[in-house]
Amino acid sequence: MFKLSTLPNMSMEQAIEAQFSLTEAMAHFFGGEESLSAGDYGVKNNKAPQRTQKVEQVLARFFGTEDCALVRGSGTGGIRLALTSYLESGDKVMVHDAPIYTTTKETFRMLGLKPVFVDYHNLDAVRQNLSEVKVVYIQHSFQQIKDSYRIKDVIDTVKSEKADMPILVDDNYTVFKTPKIGVHFGADISTFSGFKVLGPEGIGVVVGKKEGIEVIKQRNYSGGGQVQGPEAMELLRALVHAPVLIAIQGEEVKKIADRLNGGELDGVEWAQLSNSQSRNVIVKLKDPIAYDVLEHADELGGAIHPVGAESKYEILPMIYRVSGAFLESAPDSAPYLLRINPMRSGADLTIDIIKKAIEKAKQ
Repeated sequence: MFKLSTLPNMSMEQAIEAQFSLTEAMAHFFGGEESLSAGDYGVKNNKAPQRTQKVEQVLARFFGTEDCALVRGSGTGGIRLALTSYLESGDKVMVHDAPIYTTTKETFRMLGLKPVFVDYHNLDAVRQNLSEVKVVYIQHSFQQIKDSYRIKDVIDTVKSEKADMPILVDDNYTVFKTPKIGVHFGADISTFSGFKVLGPEGIGVVVGKKEGIEVIKQRNYSGGGQVQGPEAMELLRALVHAPVLIAIQGEEVKKIADRLNGGELDGVEWAQLSNSQSRNVIVKLKDPIAYDVLEHADELGGAIHPVGAESKYEILPMIYRVSGAFLESAPDSAPYLLRINPMRSGADLTIDIIKKAIEKAKQ
């Protein structure tokens, strides 16, 4: 059995406070009538739609940052544009010594960036390699089984050694799931996909220092590249609902792990909470039947592949495979492992589907 580390989880009380804080920020910039309108199209004063600019102001206030930019291309687009604010082709970037997330790896290739792999568990190694790079890039959620680093420790180490070193954090899968994101720990930029917090497709959110975000805004002056007012308003409305819904999900995730570890299903050897991408439960089956279980889970009402791993489309319990990056250090475990996320359902339905799927797989 391998031991998985988890990130701090946003409690229900913290989620409720986040909802209230976001509505407070909205009331600060929006009038009542204005909040009920769809939003404007076009580019105002060579910048962005007025409603988009207001939503950006709301999010900057909510996250406590100097600025915010809504961009095309979801989380990947946000990462790509943030990197180009600080880097030129051929520049070196510090990354954790682990498989780089697929779309991020492609971004590095496209931009001609050179990754310098450093184990973020080894803070001395982080210090020693700072002189080699122009940006430190951190993925907040874990990439592999053995990961347990805390981004606060990495950020504190970098800033104490080299205060002006830009730090960019990929906060996909952690916004509204952990109490704090990268910018709260001192990172210069945090990026995430609005789609992964119940928002519309295609919108990336970049929050942080004005210096980097202003470059994004100056370069993205084309009307076709702008996030239009109605899209920005749809995102904002989704974000207001996301914290509490995700907190309910987090509570059910823990219930699932506790019940499975309590011996509720004979076919399960163990269950562990995980932050492999979204917060979920990794389940080890007693028999190598995971692929058959997935097939039957689909028949029984379980979703067996993600759309956005926290998107508005993911309602039924997610019962799906463990990622390739996560399995890299234990590839032989693949036929035994399942990744479980109840999404909008509860522990009862999720466990019932797993139970019936295991029974069918054994037949």
